[in-house]
Amino acid sequence: MNELPGFGRPAAPPLVAMTNRDDWSDTVRSQLFQRRVVFLSGPLTTEAGGRCAMEVMTLDASGDDAIDLQLESSDGELDAALALMDVIELAGVPVRVTALGLVGGPAVGVLAVGAHRMAMPHTRFRLAESSSSFTGHARDVQGWAEHVSARADVFCTRLAAAVGQPAERVEADLAVTRFLDAHQAKRYGLVDEILSAGSRVVHLPPRPMGFGGM
Repeated sequence: MNELPGFGRPAAPPLVAMTNRDDWSDTVRSQLFQRRVVFLSGPLTTEAGGRCAMEVMTLDASGDDAIDLQLESSDGELDAALALMDVIELAGVPVRVTALGLVGGPAVGVLAVGAHRMAMPHTRFRLAESSSSFTGHARDVQGWAEHVSARADVFCTRLAAAVGQPAERVEADLAVTRFLDAHQAKRYGLVDEILSAGSRVVHLPPRPMGFGGM
């Protein structure tokens, strides 16, 4: 019986990305998934973040090479971002993140925790608080508001640690909505590399934790 190196379990059938089966782009997604490339495009919803997290965990459990996450998301849900950030940070292989187009709101945190953060030359970044809504009784609304505030504090602390900025500065930037271009994002600590025609993707060593036991 064939075994995957380092995992001690039978070789698995070819990996197939989770798709909606109703879009030609799903075929492209599956082919790139075979090459350990994951896409997150559009609003970072619970569904989109969960699918991306499952794909990262599947790739982490199936091999030792780095995973490349292509990210283009202008906004999203705070809890979805925090959950995906957890998966990226706990992965046993490096998750390299490339920012495309506009990355903003909670999605900025997903980029920030990548093992190597890259941006296209004309990528833009929007540092902003996440927006959310809730309908219910006054007591329920108060509890929801307290929950959102606490989660926002957690996000701000993690983002500040990832970019190497004081939490107070990051909190202020999120509060006023600050836009950055690629070079400003690099100076801010959000990006490690701005890609160009001659850029070389850095291959980083694997990290000790991971989902190899799945």
